[in-house]
Amino acid sequence: MEPVYQPSEDSYLLLRHVERLVSGDVLDMGTGSGIQAVAAALKKEVFSVTAVDVNPAALIEAERRGKMMRVLAKMRFALSDLFDCVEGVFDWITFNPPYLPSEGDTDEASWAGGVVGKETILRFLAEARSHLRPGGGVLMVYSSLTGICEKDFEGYMVEVLEEQPLFYETLTCVRLTPS
Repeated sequence: MEPVYQPSEDSYLLLRHVERLVSGDVLDMGTGSGIQAVAAALKKEVFSVTAVDVNPAALIEAERRGKMMRVLAKMRFALSDLFDCVEGVFDWITFNPPYLPSEGDTDEASWAGGVVGKETILRFLAEARSHLRPGGGVLMVYSSLTGICEKDFEGYMVEVLEEQPLFYETLTCVRLTPS
């Protein structure tokens, strides 16, 4: 099994906005350690959280975190490559995608987003709107190294919530609403 992505600057950037904005039914795509899923489940305005990851070890860790925080009753877990095994619609989808350009043989699914870095994000964006309720939104974080540009968000209204400059990149957290 691949290692589980552990919370880092990007996770905490997204977390601030998850804690502030999400409500209703939440899908945490690429849950990793489950930090976003558990934060959502802790909110009284959140009814349910579906935590999804392609890595079985991530789902085990996310479930362990949910148990520790006593929110398992609100949580479900699904092994899926993006939306392949996800059914239903949600009020919010959170996504801390693998967004860095491939480095070849050393790639891990938790951080390598494709040759350019945005390929996983583009696959996600193509399917996300069909899993959102009317008025629903996506909270997503990505890096300036991803190569993402305005036209990649076609079909969504984009609101930049926060940017965090780091030594070698800038992280951006956006709210996306289907247009």
